[in-house]
Amino acid sequence: MSTPIAPEVVDHVHEVARRARRASRQLAQLTRGEKDAALLALADAVDAATAAVVAANGEDLDRGRASGLSENLLDRLTLDADRVHAVADALRQIATLPDPVGEVVRGSTLANGLQIRQVRVPMGVVGMIYEARPNVTVDAAGLGLKSGNAVILRGGSAASSTNAALVGVLRSALEAQGLDPDAVNLLSEGGHDAARALMTARGLVDLVIPRGGASLIRTVVTESTVPVIETGVGNCHVYVDGSADADMAVRIVTNSKTHRPSVCNAAESLLVHRDAAARVLPGVMAELAAAGVTVHGDEDTRGYAETAGARWVPVTPEDDDTEFLSLDISARVVDDLDAAITHVQEHTSGHTEAIVTADRDAARRFTAEVDAAAVLVNASTRFTDGGEFGFGAEIGISTQKLHARGPMALPELTTTKWVVEGDGQVR
Repeated sequence: MSTPIAPEVVDHVHEVARRARRASRQLAQLTRGEKDAALLALADAVDAATAAVVAANGEDLDRGRASGLSENLLDRLTLDADRVHAVADALRQIATLPDPVGEVVRGSTLANGLQIRQVRVPMGVVGMIYEARPNVTVDAAGLGLKSGNAVILRGGSAASSTNAALVGVLRSALEAQGLDPDAVNLLSEGGHDAARALMTARGLVDLVIPRGGASLIRTVVTESTVPVIETGVGNCHVYVDGSADADMAVRIVTNSKTHRPSVCNAAESLLVHRDAAARVLPGVMAELAAAGVTVHGDEDTRGYAETAGARWVPVTPEDDDTEFLSLDISARVVDDLDAAITHVQEHTSGHTEAIVTADRDAARRFTAEVDAAAVLVNASTRFTDGGEFGFGAEIGISTQKLHARGPMALPELTTTKWVVEGDGQVR
């Protein structure tokens, strides 16, 4: 059994949630023009505070290095001036997107004259529990504002100074626009108890979204009494089919693994059809070696890796299920498409899977049989991203099947309401 949550922490989180719920009622009434004007004001405020945000981020980075954070986690944590500007620009992009609130999903007029329509409405209060990704702080606030939701943020301790600086800027900018600053809230105290109190504040919080590693997501999913959307863990595969163009395969595998290895849409596993191995693996291994990737491979890949100068270690069953988030990749040669699909289905985390092939039938089978939020044909796994899909900033990538799946943007932060209008009808 879990230890009881400190009563003072529960009281604090519940008070924050009550204030957020009050703010959500104001947000639900805003027009698109009002929300977009506020988003642009928030973006300008973040840009104006760049120096202060970078300084606060420096405090987090110093603590992270002192505590032995890995380079990949430090990269996720880092906000330099260019990244702060990119975060502000994400708010401006959200302002250009259609407002989902009020959209009519479906509707009709019944035989008795009743007019019924299903419309999108805000969730209300959304809790975010996440790790060392301070850009999530601003993305969540912007997406929450545009979709009419108040947000309660519980970021990881590694980014505490950065998150406090960013939320301070956002709350001040909201207040300057005449909006309730409790539309954006940060739980900066209470440690893990604050996260537990947030995920059990049923009736005050409408939805919790965890964003981080497997352990964090598993904890939130299993302990939360508030509805949860599961996100993020990405054991993504690239399967190179027997008919694949070798140059294309090299580009896609290299980009999928090395473009930014610390994120959830980076490739962690490589499968190569036996008929393509001699054509594809020399080039793939040369590029992986140049990038410093360690190949956790089977014996069929060993010779190619060693010839190319890549570091090769024997693959283990645990490697097949590992989200490395580093310059490591598992690699196997498989006999055919069936073997590739079977392997993917046994080890997928349901995030993103890719096939490289010139065979349309193979592509159709792969997309039909592989069960994941995104299945890509002849493209890098790095494209599974709300911005790349044209959704603007994303609040996460859902790996579950109910309500939302894949990159989650504005529509996924709404629910629906039935509105029925009559002129005196009775049943």
